[in-house]
Amino acid sequence: MHPLVLHSLPPAPIDSSFPPTPKPYSTLSPLPHNSFATIIREVKTAKLHGFAASASPSTPKTKTQKQDDDYHTTLKALNSKGRFPRRSLGQHYMLNGSINEQLVGAADVKEGDVVLEIGPGTGSLTNVLVNVGATVLAIEKVLQEDFTRCHIRSHMSLIMEGRSFVESQRAKVVANIPFNISTDVVKQLLPMGDMFSEVVLLLQEEAALRLVDPSLRSSEYRPINIFVNFYSDPEYKFKVPRTNFFPQPKVDAAVVAFRLKQALDYPRVSSTKSFFSMVNSAFNGKRKMLRKTLQHICPPTEIEAALSEVGFQTTSRPEELALEDFVKLHNLISKP
Repeated sequence: MHPLVLHSLPPAPIDSSFPPTPKPYSTLSPLPHNSFATIIREVKTAKLHGFAASASPSTPKTKTQKQDDDYHTTLKALNSKGRFPRRSLGQHYMLNGSINEQLVGAADVKEGDVVLEIGPGTGSLTNVLVNVGATVLAIEKVLQEDFTRCHIRSHMSLIMEGRSFVESQRAKVVANIPFNISTDVVKQLLPMGDMFSEVVLLLQEEAALRLVDPSLRSSEYRPINIFVNFYSDPEYKFKVPRTNFFPQPKVDAAVVAFRLKQALDYPRVSSTKSFFSMVNSAFNGKRKMLRKTLQHICPPTEIEAALSEVGFQTTSRPEELALEDFVKLHNLISKP
């Protein structure tokens, strides 16, 4: 397995050359929970050197010299780090610096914000985040198995510990992620509305459109659409043509902003685990009627009665129900 490395970068001036090479104040490798004390020691030691602390208002802020990314500078940056893009892993590096600025703007990142970046690559997006005054926690070498095993909540809690935040202030996520882990990233981050306010991701355009604007009675309508809208308010921001990446992918990309809900704003269900279990079961046989796919929960006659109460025909299929309809159905047929 490739090692997963977390670089914690303070909002301080960095070298003006491209690519940015800020010296990490702490390097955290994935550790089991029984090694959590080791992480705390490393982070607290790093704090002595300004780690996870906003720049002092009295300290003059110097922006790094802006230099547009292009094909040659990106290649140079990759070669200097001994990296080689792998299409099989969905790795495509950004060539256009203005896209990074738009990505940061879509998340409305301001000075003093804490930002989680997934897959910093050459550091061009990290550079923009640090320049606006954000504290950045960058997850390096992102593969599917790495990301799903990374204890993001633990690391973010340590970063935010001791900061003088108002109670309602939360961190943000801004990332140009490998295309093939987009679903895993969405599933892990969206339920973390207590910690993050915004999750802004650069995704394949097809995936972005499917997540943001699902159409009922469509073959593209899936459980992930219910999941996304349960935990967030998604918004399609802008398209990013494939010519902005190296290596150039076969499809265009797009930026999506997920405004995360907090627990009090979630739809009222008795159990989220039970709710999503029902939704997944409903879509197991997509063209099958709900009274068939959900009969393991309760008898078909009860499902038919619940569908009628919600305002649907007894022969309804899952692609006909929106989030609020599934919520009503679950609350009618789920057993306490």
